[in-house]
Amino acid sequence: MQAKKHIHLIGICGTAMASLAGLLQLKGHRVTGSDQAAYPPMSDLLQSLHIPISEPFAEANLQPAPDLVIVGNAISRGNIELEYVLDQRIPFQSLAQLIHEELLAGHESLVVAGTHGKTTTTSMLAWIYEVASRRSPELAPSFLIGGVAENFGTSFHLREGRPFIIEGDEYDTAFFDKGPKFMHYFPDALILTHVEYDHADIYRDLDAVKTAFKRLVNLVPRRGRIVAFDGAENVTECVANAFCAVERYGFSEKSRWCIRDFRHNDGRTHWTLLRDGAPWAEIKLNMAGEHNALNATAAAALAAGQGVDRESIVEALASFRSVKRRLEVRAVVDGVTIIDDFAHHPTAIRETLKALRSAHPESRLWAVLEPRSNTLRRNVFEEELTDSLALADRVVLASVFRQESIPEAERLDPAAVVSALNARGVQAAMLKDADAIVAQITPELQAGDVVAILSNGGFDSIYDKLPRSLQQRSATA
Repeated sequence: MQAKKHIHLIGICGTAMASLAGLLQLKGHRVTGSDQAAYPPMSDLLQSLHIPISEPFAEANLQPAPDLVIVGNAISRGNIELEYVLDQRIPFQSLAQLIHEELLAGHESLVVAGTHGKTTTTSMLAWIYEVASRRSPELAPSFLIGGVAENFGTSFHLREGRPFIIEGDEYDTAFFDKGPKFMHYFPDALILTHVEYDHADIYRDLDAVKTAFKRLVNLVPRRGRIVAFDGAENVTECVANAFCAVERYGFSEKSRWCIRDFRHNDGRTHWTLLRDGAPWAEIKLNMAGEHNALNATAAAALAAGQGVDRESIVEALASFRSVKRRLEVRAVVDGVTIIDDFAHHPTAIRETLKALRSAHPESRLWAVLEPRSNTLRRNVFEEELTDSLALADRVVLASVFRQESIPEAERLDPAAVVSALNARGVQAAMLKDADAIVAQITPELQAGDVVAILSNGGFDSIYDKLPRSLQQRSATA
């Protein structure tokens, strides 16, 4: 692709699309985009880059016609801009296709994939390489992450160094390419975190999910390396026929990279990292939860295997500052801590609540959930969701997001989840929307409470509404 093109992104406020917009701008292109509705953190990122966002979708957003249109994977036939692109024969591509052609060429492709932990692990790996580049400039990383990494203040970077670190999403690529986005990234080295059934809207069952990851593994060359979680049979099955070296990580003493003496104190997580049974490093991390220790270990193992020095790895993990919307403290008002977490799957919810339990053992823990992801909106994991939410002291469920788009027989029944939780002795309620939730729980919140707001979307700005309501309560008192 020649420089200085006008490229328009339909669905620009998706995490990956907004990051791509920034990368294309760095490459010298003129970038515009559109979306039905913009919300943080990606809308804030685009605004800081002075990349215009047109709302809502309209044919006028494509006049005059751009040189190229990138169609987000959330965009389907019937979208007014997509229909105009097809009618006018404006050239178009998918995000993953453009990344392969425009960004990965000439770089070492380091891909982080898996059902859970991709964004955090990718951010950790990018920060490790950033710290290492202070000693070895050739390691300065380019990256594309499905979230805003707080150490960088952005979700993307374009550098002159060899590595390009990218989050490998298993979701489909575009309306015209129903394969996973990660199949376009051709990894030189790969992290595989977890393999579970997810994305029930595009994968018929767990076997279909495993097939996708097996195909990704099959793309890694013989000279490459795979770092894979050692605590799940699904992962073991997916890497069984790899043609390259496979290094396992986890809590098992049989793992090449083993977490030992895991503990949480002084607001930090600590563990001894063993390699081949021998102490390799003492790791400190400013994040709670076993799942984050696993994410950090995976990043450390891949970086070490690619030649990054141990001192840089340890230093980077100790100074890692998390990712926006991953156990992010949004506010503390009158002793009430409000946490924002990107919840998309019952397993992720379970690990989030376990981490908050370990970090706040004396607190009353609230889980406020918007069933918004394509998996959570369906009843396929209704029992597992109940089990995960039962880790909280108080639970509030909102209505299923856009429930009319899910057939009733397949739709999650929040009332059934609430009933099951109450039967277990967990005080739970269902409320229609963010406004109703804020009005209901504000009078009940007490100093010391921790409120985990769980959603993979905007949740009608509850992250701002709840702190504001608490502040008004305090002023009135």
